[in-house]
Amino acid sequence: MTSAPGPARSHTATLSDVARLAGVSVATASKALNGRSQVRAETRQRVIEAAERLSFRPNQLARGLLAGRTGTVGLLTSDLEGRFSIPILMGAEDAFGAGEVAVFLCDARGDAIREQHHVRALLGRRVDGLIVVGSRTDPRPSLGRGLPVPVVYAYAPSDDPEDLSIVPDNVDAGRIAVQHLLACGRTRIAHITGDPGYAAAHDRVAGARAALADAGFSLVGEPRFGSWSEGWGRAAVALLLDQHPDVDAVLCGNDQIARGVVDVLRERGQRVPEDVAVMGFDNWQVMTSGCRPLLTSVDMNLEQVGRAAAQALFGAIAGSPRPGVEALPCRVAIRGSTAHLS
Repeated sequence: MTSAPGPARSHTATLSDVARLAGVSVATASKALNGRSQVRAETRQRVIEAAERLSFRPNQLARGLLAGRTGTVGLLTSDLEGRFSIPILMGAEDAFGAGEVAVFLCDARGDAIREQHHVRALLGRRVDGLIVVGSRTDPRPSLGRGLPVPVVYAYAPSDDPEDLSIVPDNVDAGRIAVQHLLACGRTRIAHITGDPGYAAAHDRVAGARAALADAGFSLVGEPRFGSWSEGWGRAAVALLLDQHPDVDAVLCGNDQIARGVVDVLRERGQRVPEDVAVMGFDNWQVMTSGCRPLLTSVDMNLEQVGRAAAQALFGAIAGSPRPGVEALPCRVAIRGSTAHLS
């Protein structure tokens, strides 16, 4: 009796080829190569030897399909052009890449109907899970509990407490910003921020006030809400200096506002940081590097938010989902607008 001939050298070996050479079914060959316990030791060895003889390399997607998974996930954003969502998507893709997972990226552009269309399309492609990235930190409507795959929300939390949401800790961000200014010797700290309709603006105020209270101080005047723009920063700080000329630090709700504040301080002969320290939020490189002096800012660690969301989705796909809102810490990127750096 002669052994079954192997495939020609020009042919890429398949699982069927391995099963044929080993004299077993395709299902048994798959179980043997994946280490399943249902296969006898001698059968497993025969399959392994056949695979080695044929230089068989298992197709990752095919292996996933046999396990009931496709090795793909969907990333659904509402603001693909935004500077907040892009770092989150980059962090998530880094984590997915480490696990050899393919990613389908869809932009709903803030449209609920378009979002539902994308969800249906992704489910039609049999993705193993979804990450939904918001464009702001306010709670957003849940996709619902009836989906056949796990969902993790990033940056914008779901309004359903049974969903898992990964967000930056904006309360702590306000706290660590003030703690930095206090460490720089500032005690007359004012706060100029943006749109009062944003949850992040109020969360940062709460953290800033808590840190000041812990040190025995309070904000100079009330927080000044307006828009997320340099123009608002210029207008607000001009009024602030007229009312409170002894202010020694201005904490700004974002980097654009901070740039406007620095401009007016310079025009009025105030030195930054010697007379007044200025600090922003978001650590947007376009703004921080263009400021003179370079702008100290709170970095929201958005890539880490994306990585954590991807890792949480991996866990949910593996059968270990968890509910709730998880807030990740931020960090202060210290530059010359609050402290002289050698």
